[in-house]
Amino acid sequence: MADIRVNSDGPLKGRVALVTGASRGIGEAICARLAQEGAKVVASARTAESGDSRLPGTLTETVDRIGKAGGQAAFIKADLALAADRERLIQEAEAKFGPIDILVNNAAITYFIPVEEFPEKRFKLMMEVQVYAPFHLSQLVIPGMRERGGGWIVNISSPAGLHPKMPFQRGRGGTVYGMCKAALERFTTGLASEVYDDNIAVNVVSPGLVDTPGVAVHGLINENSKDRVQPIEYIAEAVYRLASGDPKSMTGRIDYAEPFLKELGVKPAELV
Repeated sequence: MADIRVNSDGPLKGRVALVTGASRGIGEAICARLAQEGAKVVASARTAESGDSRLPGTLTETVDRIGKAGGQAAFIKADLALAADRERLIQEAEAKFGPIDILVNNAAITYFIPVEEFPEKRFKLMMEVQVYAPFHLSQLVIPGMRERGGGWIVNISSPAGLHPKMPFQRGRGGTVYGMCKAALERFTTGLASEVYDDNIAVNVVSPGLVDTPGVAVHGLINENSKDRVQPIEYIAEAVYRLASGDPKSMTGRIDYAEPFLKELGVKPAELV
């Protein structure tokens, strides 16, 4: 971790950010990036303490990381597959820090199984967490954003949402994952058009391949893909820029992190 302090008077001073899937990896990095620009961050996931998951990383560690750098953060454990947990998440987040200004839908649960073998239960779970949860959470925060004159919603997608191209090769069972991300991207642009007049920006950041615990458990980094691995700072920076940009000129975008930052002419900041 870099020896960097939070800028409590930064561009996000006074804003409240809610980040899902924030116990490790991309979600943790996004929390750190938003906090270091002055946002009050609510981190959410299912893994609050060590032992809650077989993967490394916890909400406690995410919040401690921000606190040690001088930032404000709290965590709320929630299962986004459950409607009641989604509603409770928003209620408790607002009780801790106030209405949500920035919503980052990052949480995911993924199974790589060929279509003919894909269990209905797992299909429904993936769609619930990766598609309906962002939809529902957005429904819950939009009224408050509208009342306060604006807000930012950033959804985390993947190149898996792109259509496969010829010549086809037998994949490793990523069709359902791709369906979820394609649906999330179409939701993003549709919602952006609906809330444009409310000064609410809705965008997508597509990370590419990032070395995270989730990627490792699926074995996605190998000899053929290792040269495509992108530093996690790129994704965190892209989210920050989309969560602080002008909602009238920077909305309805589907952006890949590195080319987006090149377009803006910025380099990713080191993280607290």
